[in-house]
Amino acid sequence: MILKLKISSEMKVLTGLHIGDNTGFAPIGALDNPVIRDSYTGDPIVPGSSLKGKMRYLLARAAQPEGQYVLKECKDDAAHIIRLFGSPADAKGNPVTAHLQFSDAFLTNREEMMKIGGLTEVKAENTIKRSTSVANPRSNERVIRGAKFGVNWYYTMDRPEYLLEDMKTLAEGCKLLSLDYLGGSGTRGYGRVEFDHFNIEVAYGTLPAGIDIEELRKPFEDVNTYAVQGI
Repeated sequence: MILKLKISSEMKVLTGLHIGDNTGFAPIGALDNPVIRDSYTGDPIVPGSSLKGKMRYLLARAAQPEGQYVLKECKDDAAHIIRLFGSPADAKGNPVTAHLQFSDAFLTNREEMMKIGGLTEVKAENTIKRSTSVANPRSNERVIRGAKFGVNWYYTMDRPEYLLEDMKTLAEGCKLLSLDYLGGSGTRGYGRVEFDHFNIEVAYGTLPAGIDIEELRKPFEDVNTYAVQGI
């Protein structure tokens, strides 16, 4: 039995968000660290790989036994994490296909943001060498707080008994991310986000007997209970 669900949410930027574009080349006078943009529209985007990588890291860290601080390799993650995010081949050459697929996230409130000043800002920063007091100035481009991105996940169910547990794991990942940060320079205040307006719909197949959509949505109800409040 194969079931495919589309899970969607709105991700709101609460503090300036920087996910860099590694072009490897910056002409004289250009911005040091631009954000990654959609080559079609020129608007900032949030790559699905950034969401997946940070969410998996946070879930793996949360699953660590008490007193263990060094994370294992991805292939050694807890079973509920591997089921959602997949795993490279183990020693026997057996990879695990991810049941959850991430999509790039695109702006949903472009017109609103343009009315209040644009999509990004440039933040000037300095690092200062303590021994010499020499400053090393740099500038970071950031997506402005208040920007909203449409986030979509596609989930494939082949074992009905894991469906509700997998939704709880995804909800936990969203909650952990809302309490941490996305992108770079998070310890300096960048990258606080929150998730809201979750929706789940059946894209293919039928739900297992005894499970309805409302039951699957329930784990997402308190994702932002402790989120850092922005605007």
